[in-house]
Amino acid sequence: MLEAVALNLVKYALSEDVGTGDITTLNAVGPGVRARGAFVAHAHGVISGLDVARLTFREADPGVTFRALAEDGELVEPGAAVAQVTGGVGGILKAERTALNFLQHMSGVATLTRRFVDAIEGTGATLLDTRKTTPGLRFLEKYAVQCGRGQNHRLALWDMYLVKDNHIRAAGGITAAIDRIGRTRQGDLLLEVEVESLDQLREALRPEVDRILVDNQPPADVKRAVQAVDRWCKAQVSESPRRTKTARRWPEVEVSGGIDLSTARAYAETGVDYISVGALTHSAPALNLSLEVEEVG
Repeated sequence: MLEAVALNLVKYALSEDVGTGDITTLNAVGPGVRARGAFVAHAHGVISGLDVARLTFREADPGVTFRALAEDGELVEPGAAVAQVTGGVGGILKAERTALNFLQHMSGVATLTRRFVDAIEGTGATLLDTRKTTPGLRFLEKYAVQCGRGQNHRLALWDMYLVKDNHIRAAGGITAAIDRIGRTRQGDLLLEVEVESLDQLREALRPEVDRILVDNQPPADVKRAVQAVDRWCKAQVSESPRRTKTARRWPEVEVSGGIDLSTARAYAETGVDYISVGALTHSAPALNLSLEVEEVG
């Protein structure tokens, strides 16, 4: 599945970088020169994207052998070799930057995700990503979130109902939006409603709603929202066919909006089921990795 999605991305990225040819290598290095190189981590982090890097070398030069020395999702320390390549210098250098771009970016996403997961450990809250992804790279970035032990929110607009502020305004209110969805709803898809006040929360608490998204509120207000949902759940037992066996409540409660590493635990301790963080994909710094040629000839 990963290769099916990544292949066209890799081909385009290589065409973007190589163009009509690597004129430096073609003119500075003699023909037939072979080498062995290692991808080395220069920072503590979580690796993601090794199979994409492998695919990049395969497409650049099928004669180059790529051997992973780590696994996606593995924590590595500075100085650790995560993969090795062997083959013609031309093929290795042709793919080097493209492979590193994928590997560094995906590992950066995985590393930041793991930092958030560690920050909320033991609270019962689950870390989610968002749709705030790099255009064209969503699948790879969401895969990297999984490598960092986070979970994916909806993949796109088609696999979950999420009524947000603009839907509410355009539909004429929360009730109107939910009613309209109910007329054509696909029953196996979750329905989530975003709220920004307790009044909106009370309006959104309906049996057909599966998740409440409390957006851009301080932890104290989020805690009050969780308590309000719990009171409603006690008064009305959910018979939703979408309810999972491990759910603490139904509807579940998600929180989002400006959450960073310094505030994540405070939000998690409000009792929410999910914390969604756009920064996992739109602001993750690249993990420092390099390809170092170890042997020539």
